[in-house]
Amino acid sequence: MSDEKRLITIEDLLKIKYVEDPKISPDGQWIAYVVMRSNKMEKRYDRDIYIVASDGSQTIRLTRSGNNTSPRWSPDGSQLAYVSTRSEKPQIYILPIKHSGEARALTSHDNGAFAPAWSPDGTKIAYLSSSNVSEREKENSEEKEDAPKDGLEGKHRSERKKEDEKNRWDPRSMERIPYRQGTSFMDDRNSQIYVIAIDEELEGDDAKPNRLTDTEASYSPPQWSKSGRTIVTTRAWNIGADEPWKFSNIYLIDLDSGVERRFKDDDNTYFDPIPSYDGDWLICTRRASESTDSLARLTLVSLEGGSDPIDLNLEINRGILGYDWDADGSVLALVATEGRVEVHSINPNSKKFTALVTEKQTILGFDVHPDGSFAYVARDAEKLPELFYIGDSATKKLTDVNQALLDEIEVQPTHEIWFENPEGQKIQGWYILPPNYEEGKQYPLALNIHGGPHVMWTPSSPSIWHEWQSHAAAGYVVFYCNPRGSAGYGEEHQSAIRSNWGNVTMDDVMAGVDTMIAKGFVDESRMAITGGSFGGYMTAWIIGHTDRFVSAVPQRGVYNISSFYGTSDVPRLMSAEFEVEPWENPEKFWEHSPLAYAHNITTPTLIIHSENDFRVPIEQGEQLFAWIRRATDTPVKMLRYPREGHELSRSGEPAHRISRLQEMIDWFDAYCKTED
Repeated sequence: MSDEKRLITIEDLLKIKYVEDPKISPDGQWIAYVVMRSNKMEKRYDRDIYIVASDGSQTIRLTRSGNNTSPRWSPDGSQLAYVSTRSEKPQIYILPIKHSGEARALTSHDNGAFAPAWSPDGTKIAYLSSSNVSEREKENSEEKEDAPKDGLEGKHRSERKKEDEKNRWDPRSMERIPYRQGTSFMDDRNSQIYVIAIDEELEGDDAKPNRLTDTEASYSPPQWSKSGRTIVTTRAWNIGADEPWKFSNIYLIDLDSGVERRFKDDDNTYFDPIPSYDGDWLICTRRASESTDSLARLTLVSLEGGSDPIDLNLEINRGILGYDWDADGSVLALVATEGRVEVHSINPNSKKFTALVTEKQTILGFDVHPDGSFAYVARDAEKLPELFYIGDSATKKLTDVNQALLDEIEVQPTHEIWFENPEGQKIQGWYILPPNYEEGKQYPLALNIHGGPHVMWTPSSPSIWHEWQSHAAAGYVVFYCNPRGSAGYGEEHQSAIRSNWGNVTMDDVMAGVDTMIAKGFVDESRMAITGGSFGGYMTAWIIGHTDRFVSAVPQRGVYNISSFYGTSDVPRLMSAEFEVEPWENPEKFWEHSPLAYAHNITTPTLIIHSENDFRVPIEQGEQLFAWIRRATDTPVKMLRYPREGHELSRSGEPAHRISRLQEMIDWFDAYCKTED
């Protein structure tokens, strides 16, 4: 370790900043972006908007209220639209850029507004706002509430509305699945598309928006056709059905009449359509409606119909994480492949993929300019997220938001390995050695297993990088891999765990553990295991089938597939992954549930779960705790985090994230660093 640097700490998690959502100005001279920071005192995360010159010569901070997102340039570059929650509910604001002036509120919806999109001529903005039937009827009637006499009356009205809203759900009616998501119950509101004219003389309640839609389904963020006469979006076509994302199709909405035209395909689900510059095509992703483990198709759809959708990524056999059009008719896309996320240019005619950024980085987002330049956010195994720009010359690094932290801490190098599973297939993994590693000495192992199950870990995965470095700094050899089921290695690899999550994944993961032991620096009598979500499932599965680990921390995991099916917001995951409904073959669901083997667990186990996790409800952790506690004398403990959901480790309250990491390392140490 360098004398000038110190070991990374758990608290350093709160010092990491994230660059998000880059957008290049129409003249190519500026890039707007968002910086996210932890705010421990307020138990939240602050986001503010900056612009930086594309030559790197100047950076300007535009907002300071800590709750600003989605910067979008007007077509002439003179204004920036963005979303701010400075007035409690998110609203769309307009900020002049080419002359001085304050931001002004463009919207004032009771339920907020978001996802702004400028019309091609810059005279309108389309956006989303949620409402229910009665609220839209009130809009249609053009009834307008009298203004309050003073601030006190305004405050009382606001409090009355909040109280009425709360009492509206006492008792709460549940009629569809899902009825809750994230950390809250769903209501009867759906996201509708509005269009508002840009007039500097109007603001707040005086700016009259036009609601373009009136359907009991939520629309995706609107996109303008290049002519400005059509809005492109998606929504569920099977109104009122459970799990509406299974029925998401493309809709073209005429701006003048509001008439919707559906791209009809009942067998596939479509997401995120973007019109081409020539106005003839849409680029989007689609997947078979009943599939969860197939490769998402990057698809061309004709706006005028007359031809079948064209899938572009079947030959390259890799998943797509984001995309946009280039002015020359090519498509730029983020491609997940073998532990990297790369930017590729795609020729729609030849379907040829060409990598534009070849460094071993993880690209987190990008924006492309009509002149072919593009800005992107990237990081690698030893660097934190920053903004980069490729124009006429070499790549420029435009931000240094994390450089001060990197100058202070020692980042342990990441080593890539490939190993064979029992079937002779190659599996990719990585390991990190502890600081001041001594050749010939053996160290405890911290095995990490990813969630998903169909995600792909990279050596610089933002959600877990600090955790790996913290485990290494605590004296552990850290190991993780992308077993079968992971994205990034082709469709066969991704779907290989269908109907057999535990056995297939365990074979691959344990082959990696044995490879690490064979290297000679792992003490196999001091091995810890952890993972979240599917990783929690696998942690419980593995310790139910082997006693090779002396410490385990399953987190937010699925442990009883049948009860998960009845309480989760994604029940289709289980019926699709295991190819059966629970009532058709309950024995199959139980056979593949870690809970069925929990009475065999001898590994001391710390169960971490969130009380408001509606993806994997806390009853899963409660059952695992009860099984181990009642059936064995194995040390077991459960930590319940209030107010948190499935994203505790990624976006939970800052103090809770610190607590989770400390509790995990303390549990590892209690059993991996004792003489006995």
